[in-house]
Amino acid sequence: MTSSTPQFEYTDVLPKGKDTETEYRLVTADGVKVVEAAGRRFLEVSQEALTTLARTAITDIQHLLRTSHLQQLRSIVDDPEASGNDRFVAMDLLRNAAISAGGVLPMCQDTGTAITIGKRTEGVLTGGTDEEAISRGIFEAYRDLNLRYSQMAPVNFWEERNTGTNLPAQIELYHKDGTDPADGADPSYEFLFMAKGGGSANKTFLYQETKAVLNPKRLAKFLDEKLRGLGTAACPPYHLAIVVGGMSAEYNLKVAKLASARDLDTLPTEGSPLGHGFRDTDLEQQVLEMTRQFGIGAQFGGKYFCHDVRVIRLPRHGASCPVGIAVSCSADRQAKAKITADGVFIEQLERDPARFLPEVTDEDLSDEVVPVDLNRPMDEIREQLSQLPVKTRLSLTGPLVVARDIAHSKIAERLEAGEEMPQYLRDHPVYYAGPAKTPDGYASGSFGPTTAGRMDSYVSQFQAAGGSMVMLAKGNRSKQVTESCRQHGGFYLGSIGGPAARLAQDCIHSVEVLEYPELGMEAVWKIEVADFPAFIVIDDKGNDFFAETSEPVLQISFR
Repeated sequence: MTSSTPQFEYTDVLPKGKDTETEYRLVTADGVKVVEAAGRRFLEVSQEALTTLARTAITDIQHLLRTSHLQQLRSIVDDPEASGNDRFVAMDLLRNAAISAGGVLPMCQDTGTAITIGKRTEGVLTGGTDEEAISRGIFEAYRDLNLRYSQMAPVNFWEERNTGTNLPAQIELYHKDGTDPADGADPSYEFLFMAKGGGSANKTFLYQETKAVLNPKRLAKFLDEKLRGLGTAACPPYHLAIVVGGMSAEYNLKVAKLASARDLDTLPTEGSPLGHGFRDTDLEQQVLEMTRQFGIGAQFGGKYFCHDVRVIRLPRHGASCPVGIAVSCSADRQAKAKITADGVFIEQLERDPARFLPEVTDEDLSDEVVPVDLNRPMDEIREQLSQLPVKTRLSLTGPLVVARDIAHSKIAERLEAGEEMPQYLRDHPVYYAGPAKTPDGYASGSFGPTTAGRMDSYVSQFQAAGGSMVMLAKGNRSKQVTESCRQHGGFYLGSIGGPAARLAQDCIHSVEVLEYPELGMEAVWKIEVADFPAFIVIDDKGNDFFAETSEPVLQISFR
């Protein structure tokens, strides 16, 4: 054997260090016991214990956030360099967190796809189908809480039907090495629970690049363009993850998802010839500073497009260089969990978010607020909006019509069949949204805005027919919407993405179905709002706030 012959040496691709930061609370000690056989210790975990853990985890992450996330929101309010709009959005998200922590209204109306990632050592015995037990817990949480069912079952290739349970969930279970001294010798079962809404999931991107991107100047230019393209539809400020490399495209994106949940924070910060992944903390700070120069801010202009950034470098095939980008949004819903000999534990999330609320008034947070009375004829509403520049903060009071994807499709079919635009879309602004379940004693369930871009293809047709002249939703829109508003005298108003619980409690006073009740949350609704916050994003002259923040900056480079 010559000296050039390679020797086998194993490395974990994601060698996480010991987690000493996460605090846990005991869920139950039932259903867990240690048994000894053949000179070894085994951990018996009942199916009921897994169900209890999953139900508890979904309950917690729909209503509670990590303390670190709330501290970051408060830091925006306290930062003198933050824009008034940055501070206003951060305050609204803190208020939303305080309401959601009451356990009645979930923090976001899109209560997401339930995701569970578990790893157990070989000494864990469950005696059943773990995926089924976990799914049962998820089912019970969505059944019993005021959440929204979002999973669509394809009954054939073209037709879909809501499952009515929010199942199936995404459940991935793996083996975990239990011999590492950092993990301890006793058997254990570790989990990450997530609820991923459509808005943030849709801002997961894979780019198949080449080695050419592994250059400070080229990577900076690439990220300057791609990160601006994230827009605000997924409700910033974001926890941003960028992953370069990976043995496959799917592995790259999986690592990006884990990184966005800060589940890989204990990775090493340097690479090695063996090829393990690592965090580049210096590049993380450079990318964070880049995002603060975009001008997008926390949705409506400013500095805080991102709370933080994770940059992870992975090994790769020499002919492939995947680059993945993922975000966790303002509904930063995840929690770690573990089952040990001592019982079933879940990450301790913040139960008193109100302590992060400062003693400030709305006047301290933003520029002048313009009240808009929606009880007037549409022409009068448009005339008032026409006098105001983009980025103006509004306070809306009066009736709104609520309609989103399926309702828009049905109305488009009616127009194509020669029918007239429904009068309700002529008379009232349209709010793109879909509510969660309504708790007893409330006028509405959590009822925040949905992503506006999904309705872009309908705008020109609807406005030409006299409808959708004032639209309200979240995120940026295409050039065709800007042109349609210029041509037809329309407006697009941006609503703050994220504070669905606060909107339900404080701003929405009544809800009734206007049309298509069989569509459930996708029905056409009429709601009465008071002091509903919004910003002018696109006006009737063709001005678009996001247009000025979308152009990449030339001649930039990382160090």
